[in-house]
Amino acid sequence: MTDYGGMSLDDYRDALASSDPTPGGGTAAAVALSQAAALTCMVADLTLGRERWQGGWLGAQAAKDVATPLLTRGHELAGEDAAAFDAVMAAFRLPKASDDEQVRRRTAIQEATHGAAEVPLETAREALSLLNSLPELASSGNSNAVTDVGVAGLLAGAACKGALFNVEINARSLPDELGSSLLEELDDLRASAKQISRAVMDSVNRRIND
Repeated sequence: MTDYGGMSLDDYRDALASSDPTPGGGTAAAVALSQAAALTCMVADLTLGRERWQGGWLGAQAAKDVATPLLTRGHELAGEDAAAFDAVMAAFRLPKASDDEQVRRRTAIQEATHGAAEVPLETAREALSLLNSLPELASSGNSNAVTDVGVAGLLAGAACKGALFNVEINARSLPDELGSSLLEELDDLRASAKQISRAVMDSVNRRIND
């Protein structure tokens, strides 16, 4: 599995720009999650321990606690997303000359497709968790870095909503008994991401205009 966290920015950019199907949008969403987490940690550290921003210490620590594991986990999810898509492609290449081969191929495709929906679903969940921590950080953290919270919110929102595209396209190709629960959670996550993303931007804009 590719270690996207170990790549240089140039190498990652070139891999994403290539005509290879992986890395693709799901990987980019997971990398965006890691970047959002990094900005969150930066603003938290610019708040914590500074007397002027003491009122924001609790929110900053809460945000940092959410963000810190995602520095690594986002990159892991990037690799897992690419690997999951590759598994789907491998399943489609399985032989189908006999009835038994067709059954095995169909089962492998369904299992791989389900996996290709579950990985971005985790990316979306993690991104939403990070988004949830940002309105308070924007409201009470170091105001000199409030625009960085805004960028973190945009990246986390893109990570969540972008990952959900991959959940949807895979879940809709599955039988109802496998895909329906994924689609139900997708709807909830998408609605929550929209609401919380707006709350982050409102907090940022209020702070800028104070």
